[in-house]
Amino acid sequence: MKVHHLNCGTMRPPGAPLVCHVLLVETANGLALVDSGYGLGDIAAPKRRVGPARRFVRPAFDPDETAVRQVERLGFRPDDVRHILLTHFDADHIGGLSDFPDAQVHLTADEARGAVHSPSWRERIRYQKPQWDHGPKLVEHRPDGEKWRGFAAARELDMIAPGIVLIALPGHTRGHAAVAVDAGARWILHAGDAFYHHGTLDGHSPVPPSLRGMEAVVAYDGRKVRDNHARLADLHRQADPGLMIVNAHDPVLYEKARASA
Repeated sequence: MKVHHLNCGTMRPPGAPLVCHVLLVETANGLALVDSGYGLGDIAAPKRRVGPARRFVRPAFDPDETAVRQVERLGFRPDDVRHILLTHFDADHIGGLSDFPDAQVHLTADEARGAVHSPSWRERIRYQKPQWDHGPKLVEHRPDGEKWRGFAAARELDMIAPGIVLIALPGHTRGHAAVAVDAGARWILHAGDAFYHHGTLDGHSPVPPSLRGMEAVVAYDGRKVRDNHARLADLHRQADPGLMIVNAHDPVLYEKARASA
């Protein structure tokens, strides 16, 4: 499957510029997105749809960065996007959903419960309900049926395409997930917000204190976040040429992925 790497939301929090790294996957059954970044609705109504967090992360809100505009520039139609796989339901990951209203939106059942069905008081503050007022077609999965490269809970989503795997990676949110895509010469593991900075993987690049602080403050379960760091760092140390690990926000990993696509 051909994979395009898109930045769907430049952000400028103090001390550490960030991107919203979205994958656009060409499958035999149409296009699939991994996350959606910010959307046109967020640009039109940032206070309502993104909330107070926008004051800290300071999104660029550039319509040319939205997934829908980038899909169009690549020569596709918005309705060519049949599926969107979410790592989690935070505003900078789901804002573009409303630009693809006909797509099926895949996420873990735990994330759907925490964000939509029965959120705790902290989750009600965290998630921005206006971003899904359009009624997205949620498809809930329980990725607990198989292992994938040492991760205990994973599920291949054959209904989208062989070679797309949803991996349970809770911690940042209740039902956070990673998504692995078979790009032919290698697998791409999109770890979402399971880590913020490449220094978490390599162990020697300093992680900006602002990112460490933000990661700790927003974590649903800090212990699980640290466990995920250790597992992903171990996978990185194995230096498997058939695997590339990326995340949602590190501009260094994003540019590396684009250069090698």
